[in-house]
Amino acid sequence: MSTYRVAQVTAPNGTFELVEREVPQPGPGQVRIAVEACGVCHSDALFVSGALPGVSFPEVPGHEIAGHIEELGHDVWSRGWKVGDRVAVGWFGGSCGHCEPCRRGDFIVCANLKVPGWAYDGGFGEKVIAPADALARIPDGLSAADAGPMACAGVTTFNGLRRSSAQPGDLVAVLGLGGLGHLGVQYAVAMGFETVGIARGAEKADFAKQLGAHHYVDSTSGTPVAEALQSLGGAKAVLATAGNSEAITATVDGLAPRGELVVIGADTAPMGINPAQLLMAARVVRGHPSGTSQDVEDTMAFSALHGIRPMTETVPLDRADEAYQKMLAGQARFRMVLTNG
Repeated sequence: MSTYRVAQVTAPNGTFELVEREVPQPGPGQVRIAVEACGVCHSDALFVSGALPGVSFPEVPGHEIAGHIEELGHDVWSRGWKVGDRVAVGWFGGSCGHCEPCRRGDFIVCANLKVPGWAYDGGFGEKVIAPADALARIPDGLSAADAGPMACAGVTTFNGLRRSSAQPGDLVAVLGLGGLGHLGVQYAVAMGFETVGIARGAEKADFAKQLGAHHYVDSTSGTPVAEALQSLGGAKAVLATAGNSEAITATVDGLAPRGELVVIGADTAPMGINPAQLLMAARVVRGHPSGTSQDVEDTMAFSALHGIRPMTETVPLDRADEAYQKMLAGQARFRMVLTNG
C-alpha cells in the first residue's frame, strides 16, 4: 500500500500531528497534486478552531498550495492539463457550477465554494486531491514557495487593486504592511499608482520605502490617518489589508471624492462609518474576496513579470505546528510556508 503524510489536528485548536494515509485516486474532474509548498494563512485558524460551519475533524488545512500534477482523473486531460504541470490552488478551490452566481460567471462568490481545508483536505500534506477548475498554472521562474502564497494573499491584494476605481497616477493607500500589505504595496507601485503605506510606528517607514512606497503614514504619530491622506490630495482607493475595524474606519475621511475603500482584512467588530461620510463625497465601501483560478494565474504572471515575491520563511512539513503557532502569534515575517522534499 502506497502512503503519504499529512499534518492534521484531531480536535478544535489541537496540536498538529503527522499521520500516514493511503494515497487517494482522483475522481472524474479531479487531479492529484504532489504538494511542494503550502503557505500558512491566518484564515487557516477558522478551520483549525472549528469556527466555520461544516468543518470536520481530523482537519487538514492549507489553501496556498503549490506543486505539480501527479495523476489525472477521468476527462481532465481534455481541459488541457497533463501530468507534471506545475499548478497552484488557493482559497478558490473549485465551484459548484450550478448556483446563481456560477451561472452568471461570478465563480468566486459561488454559494458552494470549495475552499481547501473546508470542502476537502488542504495542502498541509504531501499530496492533495483538487478539482480541475481550481488549478492555476505556475509560470516559469516562480518557485513553489513563492507561488503558494500568491494563490491567496497575492491574488486578494492584486485583484483588490486592479478592480478598484483607481487609475495609474492616482493616489492609492495600503493599510497594513503584513502578509497581505507587503504584497499590496509592491502591486500598487507596479500598477503605476502613487503609493502610500500605512502602518503603526515610525520604524516601518524604511520598510515601506524598500517595498517601493512613495509615502509612509505612521498611524501612531498623532496626526489622524485621514488628515495625512488628505494632505497628499486624498486617496482614490484605500486597500485595507489590516484586520482591524478601528484602523480601517480611520481611513474613510482620507478618501478623495468618489474614492473607494476596498476591505480585504477580516475583523468581526463593526466599522464606525456614518452615512454622512459617504454621501456628500460619493465614497464607496466594498468587501473584496480572493479570486478565481484564472485570477491566481494572472497574479502569478504579473508577479513574475515585475519581480514581485512574497517574503517567506520556509519550514518542512514535520514542523507544521511550529509554523502555525508562529503565524498565530504574529511572529511570522511575513508568510510561513511548509515545504516537502
